[in-house]
Amino acid sequence: METRPYETITATVADGVATLTLNLPERKNPLGPAMVNELLYALDDAKASDEVRAIVLTGAGKAFSAGGDLKQMGTKSELAPKGDYVDLLMRFTQLDKPTVARVPGYAMGGGLGMVASCDFAVACESAILGTPEIKRGLFPMMIMTVLQQVVPRRELMEMMLLGEKLTAADAKRVGLLSHVVPDADLDAAVAELAGRLAAQSPTAMRMGLHAFHQQREQAMAEALPYLRDQLYALLRTLDAREGLAAFFQKREPQWTGR
Repeated sequence: METRPYETITATVADGVATLTLNLPERKNPLGPAMVNELLYALDDAKASDEVRAIVLTGAGKAFSAGGDLKQMGTKSELAPKGDYVDLLMRFTQLDKPTVARVPGYAMGGGLGMVASCDFAVACESAILGTPEIKRGLFPMMIMTVLQQVVPRRELMEMMLLGEKLTAADAKRVGLLSHVVPDADLDAAVAELAGRLAAQSPTAMRMGLHAFHQQREQAMAEALPYLRDQLYALLRTLDAREGLAAFFQKREPQWTGR
């Protein structure tokens, strides 16, 4: 991935996994225009890099993100503007690479929107999640659309209209989290999951995720023919041929990403 002059995040790559970290821990990693812009750059770089096969998004310290940051309004970044928070949420549907949210503590408001946008979300047992906006005379407008994709209507209404905080166990029960682990096991659990994702065929992952997000916007009569064509296209790739050959030869596949 390209090295950039980030001020509010860090971006590293190891073993096929890009880790993007919201890096304002003294303030619980609040989201403002500068951080959103830097995340857009980092996600685009991760998508473009052949080295990256999976992406982990997390926060430094004991929080994922406490939500929006009014103090960052008007702050300037060395990077030219790429977009706003809406563009950031949309970007998760365009990466064609699997994403994992690592939740080490608070994930509130806009931070929770990013957690819900990821393909997987792994939290420690002490994590707290929620949409407290209603208690400030506001409402979680923009993140509603991603929350309703993972949370049933009754539970979502309770979250948004009452604004109460959820424990990690409750967040998993309503669909916000994939896994909840003891605090001491969080890093190991995330590394294990990201490693398994990075070991899969990059071609199947890219085409499968792209097709998944495309068909979500389609009616069944349109989606089924589209998905049939995508399967045929995938079967023509070198990775599909290698996967089938490895299965019949009882060996591990060697993916080329083609």
